[in-house]
Amino acid sequence: MVPCFIGLGSNLEQPRQQLVRAFSELALLTSSKLITKSSLYISKPLGPQDQPDYINAVAELETSLPALTLLSSMQAIESEHQRVRTEHWGPRTLDLDLLLYGQETISVEQLKVPHPEMVRRNFVLYPLFEIAPDLNIPGLGSLKNLLTKLDDSDLQKLEPDE
Repeated sequence: MVPCFIGLGSNLEQPRQQLVRAFSELALLTSSKLITKSSLYISKPLGPQDQPDYINAVAELETSLPALTLLSSMQAIESEHQRVRTEHWGPRTLDLDLLLYGQETISVEQLKVPHPEMVRRNFVLYPLFEIAPDLNIPGLGSLKNLLTKLDDSDLQKLEPDE
């Protein structure tokens, strides 16, 4: 089984419920087990600012699926959530990103792991740190050190009943 980390994000159609449902769907993936999930966080959009704030989280999964098969399964979950890809960094019902696949470095057309933008995204690293504080990211170093380079002032952790 390979430990994997998946970033989740939504800012349309009840984003909190989109993520809760996605956690359940990740737990049902074949040859996989949901190990843990972070709290939910509110963040500002990266792209066009004329869209709602995002709700983000990170899940840890153990899987025996090959990375590209896992990616395909994640994209099927996005489709179940009526994910439409019309605008880069635009609003979405659900975004699932394969952040890490064990200690592997993968660079193919469909997939780059570690996720190339994760080190610049506080809404990825802070939830990741919550569930895996001692993590070392292949080719990038310790998660603790990476966090020192990010500002979290525009990131808000949601309490479970918010």
